[in-house]
Amino acid sequence: MIDKVPLEIAIPIYNEGEKVIKLLEKFQNVIKTKFRVLLCYDDENDNIFHYTDNLKKFDFEVVLVKNLEKGPCSAIKQGLYYGDSDCVIVYPADDFLNISIIDQMYLSFKKNNDIVVASRFIKGGSMIGCPLIKSILVRVASSSLYILSSIPVRDASNGFRLFSRKLLNTITIESKVGFAYSLELLTKCNRLKLNISEVPAQWEERSEGSSRFKIFKWLPEYLKWYFYGLCTTWLKKGPQDV
Repeated sequence: MIDKVPLEIAIPIYNEGEKVIKLLEKFQNVIKTKFRVLLCYDDENDNIFHYTDNLKKFDFEVVLVKNLEKGPCSAIKQGLYYGDSDCVIVYPADDFLNISIIDQMYLSFKKNNDIVVASRFIKGGSMIGCPLIKSILVRVASSSLYILSSIPVRDASNGFRLFSRKLLNTITIESKVGFAYSLELLTKCNRLKLNISEVPAQWEERSEGSSRFKIFKWLPEYLKWYFYGLCTTWLKKGPQDV
């Protein structure tokens, strides 16, 4: 039985061992909230296992969580439901820009918010270097959902966010591809009339490695939850319809 902590940080990884160690070193120097890190990996060939001794040097616990399937969506779901912390943040393995807002997100959760969105599209946030097609789709989807639905945040598509244990225990995640789980949880949280907040975050296109973002392959799943969000507003769907 693992010890309970108020916050868990689930990080989906794919052969990013050296980068992860550097990220965790930053975590140790910056984050004040008591937390545990969950490294969610696909298989035992991942190079994170070259760094297992390094994972023992931190003041916080680091747990390797095996993905029972393949791909980021199932890896993240393993992390979300691994422990019994009060809340879980899904954090990108290559994000060195937003470590300082983790405590801020936790404080927002403590103010009775069940989702805290790391938002690129509010004052203080930014999105730099995004490929044109991806940028257009992300911005149009997020802004139109904000305008046309009752979802109170301007960045609906970012997978980097905090989820309360209460929400996770209420909802069964149906998504199976990409980062659609994040939009699903957002739209379902809104339909349940639970509180959602956002804090400004920075985003830059990764400069090394290749992204596993498969925009056209995942688009049908994203559209499903986009229209789910609209239906909450326009068809007056409520908690009984979740």
